[in-house]
Amino acid sequence: MDLLSNLALGFSVALSPYTLMLSVIGCFLGTIIGALPGLGPSNGVAILIPITFTMGFDATQALVLLTSVYYGAMYGGRISSILLNIPGDEPALMTTLDGYPMAKQGKAGDALVISGVASFVGAFIATIFLMLLAPYIARLAYKFGPAEYFALYLLAFSTLGGIASNNQAKAAMASLIGLGIATIGQGASGTSRFTFGNLHLLDGIDFLVAIVGLFAISEVFVFIESHGKSSSIGVKLDKVTIPFRLLGQTFGTMIRGSLIGFVAGILPGAGASLGSFMAYMAEKSWVGSKGNFGKGDPRGVAAPEAGNNAAAGGALVPMLTLGVPGSGTTAVLLALLMTLNITPGPTLFTDRPEVVWGLIATLLIANFVLLAMNVPMVKVFVKILMVPPAILLPGVTMISFVGIYSLTGSYFDLLLMIGFGVLGWIFRKMDIPTVPVILGILLGSNMENALRRAMTLSDGDPSYLFSSPIAVVLWILAVVGFVAPIFMRRVIRKPQAITD
Repeated sequence: MDLLSNLALGFSVALSPYTLMLSVIGCFLGTIIGALPGLGPSNGVAILIPITFTMGFDATQALVLLTSVYYGAMYGGRISSILLNIPGDEPALMTTLDGYPMAKQGKAGDALVISGVASFVGAFIATIFLMLLAPYIARLAYKFGPAEYFALYLLAFSTLGGIASNNQAKAAMASLIGLGIATIGQGASGTSRFTFGNLHLLDGIDFLVAIVGLFAISEVFVFIESHGKSSSIGVKLDKVTIPFRLLGQTFGTMIRGSLIGFVAGILPGAGASLGSFMAYMAEKSWVGSKGNFGKGDPRGVAAPEAGNNAAAGGALVPMLTLGVPGSGTTAVLLALLMTLNITPGPTLFTDRPEVVWGLIATLLIANFVLLAMNVPMVKVFVKILMVPPAILLPGVTMISFVGIYSLTGSYFDLLLMIGFGVLGWIFRKMDIPTVPVILGILLGSNMENALRRAMTLSDGDPSYLFSSPIAVVLWILAVVGFVAPIFMRRVIRKPQAITD
């Protein structure tokens, strides 16, 4: 009865004409922000925060607008990933692995529809869990200390060899390069590391600069090198239809990815990137040799999209119930709430129920609004591919430059972005995957901080890293995840050799 009364209160807030209008506007703006390379949800929300103050929104209205932008950006990130092989944001990184190959095969419409429905399923399930289980699930995050987090990140890196390359040595080298880049800047003691006296590097390397450089700018270099003859952008497409058969085949993938993504989302600091990664890897392991991952498998699109959208909803759990941001975007939302004199935590549900339940009801509505925007408008998004590459690539490049400069205000970051573009171009010529580099930059600082806290708590005792059953299980999975692909490849090659 309490749940029903709270939902009634929430829908009375969410269905008011003004609040509903803000939600629809937020969904539309968020989809556009997510689709633009280099922006992403956290930056999009941060950019729009001043508007909430200048327009005089109250706490509920401001939160409704910005969380709708948040959800919309998570939906929109898949568009440029599939059409251009350029992730709109870091959680959409995994979608490029199978989404772009599908587009190259003339199945961009199918990939966009599958990813849109998967985004809906992931976000809707996460919102339901947020409504039902938030006070209970948030307690699980406290079981993850620095030792567990370090083992979790180690698990992520140990399985990178099976993501985007058949050569684990190259994938491991790319991971180490990413981890090395993540150490640039100021250490915990305040000393500079690998800055070479350059003040611009004291704050480290912005992962957005690296993402845009390695993907967008490197694509320009490849296009220039081929004189436009072998550019993969601008694929001709057949008639776009709703792939009901593929949606039925990938529905189980969406459910599994949603559950994994939500669990990843409620872990403070894990975020949608880890949710997308874990959902993809779990589905790849689930399917096994029957899959065609990395070459255009629809399940490789459904899993990460369901995972990252579910993680986006899961990240709201620790923010609302514990006051601990679960991701970069929820950290921005947390700052907004505190600016509005609202203290997130267990008492928020009793002190300001209209804020919490109005938000939950809005998210339920926003998911259907976003589904209506993203699936019927697939043909509009597909038309982007009809633009000649000679026009499209410079346009994407200009958006990348303007977006990065508007966020950082530093010409050095633009030069750094070009440098990453050159690095990405070299990697592509050497068949070295760039995904591990990006994940190394994203997770490296968190992994280092977890290790530092673990050593501080244990007075430098390494055995502390194996001090809990959760940590031990994660260590075992990390070892298995690194070694298993090597043996699996050997097993697969032997029957082929016999057949030959």
